[in-house]
Formats: sequence, C-alpha cells, structure tokens
Amino acid sequence: MAILATFFVALTALLHLGFLVLEMFFWTKPFGRKTFRMSAEQAAATKVLAANQGLYNGFLAAGLVWSLLHPDPAIAYQLKLFFLVCVIVAAIYGAWSVKPRILLVQGGPAMIALVLTLLAF
Repeated sequence: MAILATFFVALTALLHLGFLVLEMFFWTKPFGRKTFRMSAEQAAATKVLAANQGLYNGFLAAGLVWSLLHPDPAIAYQLKLFFLVCVIVAAIYGAWSVKPRILLVQGGPAMIALVLTLLAF
C-alpha cells in the first residue's frame, strides 16, 4: 500500500511540474494553445496570469517532492497530507470556476494519493 501511495504522490508531483512547464513556458506556443484550446490572442492576453498559475503549481510539486524526500516519516506524512489537500482544493476550485474536467485531471491522482497515504500510515 505504501509503495502505491508513494507512486501516486510522485505522479501528482510530476503532473504539477508538467502544469508549471505548460503554463509558464508553453502557454503562447502552439502546444500550449492546443492543450488549453485557445487562440493566439487569448493566450497572449492571459500569459502573465498563466505564468503565475504555473508558479503555484510548481510550489505544489515542490511540496510533494519534499514530502517524498523528507527523512522523518511522521513529518513526511504530514507534508503529504497538507500538499495533497492543497492540490485537491485547487482542483475543486478549478472545476467550479473553469471547467469540471480539472477535478479529474488535477484532482484525481491527488485524491487517490491521499486515500492511499491515509490507508498506508
């Protein structure tokens, strides 16, 4: 159970690192515009907002990686819970304010990781 929990925490971290790259570096590029279904004009108009959003996703990824690397299991557990709940809250807000699919894409792996982490402790 612990190995599966660790896998899903790492997957969630990797996804958020990917969101950082997409939102900070590829937002106005063809790949970013296609991913987020935007015109060049929309992407240009929202570039700064997307970069800010990407930075926050990077902080979530960093926190999750920290939780995986921390040598004290009790602190690592608390870090996992905190950052996974942050990801889930962000996904719920994104689903409510932008589109429901965000709950599945961003929140799904984090929810699985949270349940597995709770069961593994």
